[in-house]
Amino acid sequence: MFLKILVAIDGNEPSTQALRAAQALAASRETVLRIVCAVADSEEADQQTSRKLLKQAKAAVGTGVTVETRVLQAEAIYGLNGIVEAIAGAANEWGADLVVVGSSHRRGLERLVIGSVAEQLVAKIDASILVVRPS
Repeated sequence: MFLKILVAIDGNEPSTQALRAAQALAASRETVLRIVCAVADSEEADQQTSRKLLKQAKAAVGTGVTVETRVLQAEAIYGLNGIVEAIAGAANEWGADLVVVGSSHRRGLERLVIGSVAEQLVAKIDASILVVRPS
């Protein structure tokens, strides 16, 4: 059903769980798994950190799954919205069938102020979205 799965990671536990879910879905089919990490800063140190995180994620997926990785450049001045735009743009441009994201499970005022990547993605992409909640 899903031939192109995009999973967004940032190194936190919810994104690690999202990666595991995406891996499980990709392993059961001839699917391409694209792991992305959005960076809101063009500093070389942040770029290197993101590349290292993607390399570790690709290694964690292991063999048997076709994996691609990408560092996405987000507009830093837009904060979380810039990251959402970068992920949405990558998903739409690539033609992802499914986007997998982890939920940090924000509540109350924090959710109102910061928002939810998953909620914002729903309005910006055509693909299905799987939100993996913390266990």
